[in-house]
Amino acid sequence: MYFFIRFSECVFKFIFEDSTGAIIKTMAKYLIGIDEVGRGPLAGPITIGVVVVPQKRKNLFVGIKDSKALSVSKREEWFKALQGHTRGNRMFYAISSVSHAVIDKIGIVPATRLAISRSLKKIAKKNVRIGSKSARVLLDGGLKAPREYANQQTIIRGDKQIPIIAAASIMAKVMRDRKMMRLAREYPQYGFDIHKGYGTKAHMRALKKYGLSNIHRKSFCGRFI
Repeated sequence: MYFFIRFSECVFKFIFEDSTGAIIKTMAKYLIGIDEVGRGPLAGPITIGVVVVPQKRKNLFVGIKDSKALSVSKREEWFKALQGHTRGNRMFYAISSVSHAVIDKIGIVPATRLAISRSLKKIAKKNVRIGSKSARVLLDGGLKAPREYANQQTIIRGDKQIPIIAAASIMAKVMRDRKMMRLAREYPQYGFDIHKGYGTKAHMRALKKYGLSNIHRKSFCGRFI
C-alpha cells in the first residue's frame, strides 16, 4: 500500500491501493475519512469520527495506525497531534455519538447513519464546503455517507489501509473510551473502564450478577432481560 499527494492550484489528487491492489484515484478539494467505534458493545453509544483534509495540506498522517493497533497512550498521543493539525485549518474533524436508547429504538444501522450525518453537519457548520463535487468520502467497512455525497467509497479494512480513515478511527475511539470511563464511575460494578461495554467474560459475569444498567442496549442483551 502507498499514499501520496500531488497538488495543483485548485485541487489535489489522492492515490492509493486498496486491499485488492486496485488503484483508486480522485480529484477533490477535500478528502474525508469516516470510521465508527462502538457498533458491537452491549452498552454505551456508537461513535463516529470524521476527519477532513483540505487542499495544500499533506503529511499529516505519517506513521499513523488503526486505533485498534495502538496502545491507549499512543492513541492519546495521536489524538493530541491530530487536534493540533486543526490550527491553521490544516485539518478539520467532528465526532458524534448516538446513545444506547436511540440504538434500541431505531436499530444499530440507522443509528450509525444518524451519527455520520450529524458529524458531517458539524463539519459543514465550520464553513467547510464539502459538497458532492468538492469532496471525496472514504468510509471504513460497511459504512455509508448520506446520498448527497455521491463521490464516496466504502473500503473493507479501510482503517488499516487508508491513513485518513485511521485518523477518524482514533478520534472516535478516544472520545468514546473517555465517555465509557466516565460512565464507569457511575456504574462501577460493570467494569466499563476496562471493557468499554464490549461483551467480555467479565462483563457477562457482571450482567448475570447485577442485571442491566441504564446504559445497556436492551436490543443487544435479550437473554439478560
